[in-house]
Amino acid sequence: MSSAQQGVKKPLQKLIDVSSRDTQKAGTAPISFVRQVLAACLYPKLLKTSCLPLDVRQRTQRILGDCEGGSVGSYSPAKGMTLVCQSIAEFITRRDSGSSSHPENIIISGGSQSCLMLVLHLMASGEGGSPTGVLTPIPCSDTLPLVLNSSGVTAVSYQLMEDRGWALDLDELHRALRNARGLCKPRAIYISNPGIPTGHVQDRKTMEEVIQFAAAEGLILLAEEVYQDSVYGQDKEFISYRKVLQEMEKKYSETVELISFNSLSNAYTGECGLRGGYMEAINLDPAVFEYLREIQCSKSPHTICQLALEAMVNPPSPGDPSYETYTREILHTRTTLSQNAQRACEFLNNLPGMKCQPAMAGIFLYPRLQLPPWIREEAKVLGVKADLLYCQKLLEEEGVCLGAGCQNGQDDPNYHIRLCVLTAPATLDEVLALLSSFHLRLLDRFPLTEISRTLTSGKNSKPCLTRSPSTDWNTAKLLNT
Repeated sequence: MSSAQQGVKKPLQKLIDVSSRDTQKAGTAPISFVRQVLAACLYPKLLKTSCLPLDVRQRTQRILGDCEGGSVGSYSPAKGMTLVCQSIAEFITRRDSGSSSHPENIIISGGSQSCLMLVLHLMASGEGGSPTGVLTPIPCSDTLPLVLNSSGVTAVSYQLMEDRGWALDLDELHRALRNARGLCKPRAIYISNPGIPTGHVQDRKTMEEVIQFAAAEGLILLAEEVYQDSVYGQDKEFISYRKVLQEMEKKYSETVELISFNSLSNAYTGECGLRGGYMEAINLDPAVFEYLREIQCSKSPHTICQLALEAMVNPPSPGDPSYETYTREILHTRTTLSQNAQRACEFLNNLPGMKCQPAMAGIFLYPRLQLPPWIREEAKVLGVKADLLYCQKLLEEEGVCLGAGCQNGQDDPNYHIRLCVLTAPATLDEVLALLSSFHLRLLDRFPLTEISRTLTSGKNSKPCLTRSPSTDWNTAKLLNT
């Protein structure tokens, strides 16, 4: 048992948690427009003042007009507020270049994971039958294994190709499906695009192959697209599975069952604590969809998350009073995310025993760890995964919380860690410095009197991590020379 598990106090000044998708916890500021709309809806007396921009007040009046009694404290329709469903459908239509979405195909719930659980519970077989299987990527979101398990569904793992930037491989899908036969009844394939935690962005060719695979094998396609707003890789763009499907031949566009998911827990809105999300169903049997909606009615989403969803999918337009502030905040977050991801990736790749694939989207980096034999043996004795032990030691010694790759479904000798890079640049600098000092001590590669690592981040700038005899490891800084 580790000292942290035993409750031993550590001489740490603070803890830095960069393990989760909770970007506001990591220091990212909320979007002003979203919070202003929420504030005015909850306290309508603000509408009588000039402290809020005109478009915020107009949006609030429109939302309150869709509420019973003109108050967000009243019950909302079980299927979701009419205005919000309409705004989501209009957002999807704009995103997919005019391919019409319809409010009646939208179901709002308490986050994308809650939406997924509704679908999985419906798919799960009753007792006595062959268990339902869902093809699931490895690595995957750290919450997905728990969702599958609690829904009574068997995960049929397919491995993403790390040496190809975590790309999806069609042959691997076929292998996973073959191995599942006789063990369960595969009924769906789960896709994360952009990938969580890998940041991989699928191209159209890959998506078409996945759709054709789903059609040939009679699988429902479940597309998690939460980080669609945060693609920053060079020459990369987000294309929804819905758009690709509807632009294919009719034998696919009119038959392949697709359910896509989105939520407030994305990179830029980042309102994880409000627990809001939605799903859109395409080509689902009407009776099945109606039953799915009936299940959802018993778990009707609270009004506040629906208000935030409306503000997320229907942001200020050019010419609106809030537009300049909104675009400035989004640009700041996008720039911070892109620069942090590139800088951290370069840094990690220059540490011995680490290799990190560049992320193209999302908020995580997912580097591979080459761990020394002694820590693998210690982990075996303690009955824990070696990457989890690595993260526990890092937390105890440096006060930095990272995610272990085993939480993302990894169960092989290729150990990994998960790092959220959507945080303040100064915080990321501190995390990298503390991680580096811990990692180098762990490997025992260099003397503790002087360590200098030089990283290439441009033609004229070379950040380095330096420790002099008078500098404590816990105060090591990234210096630009």
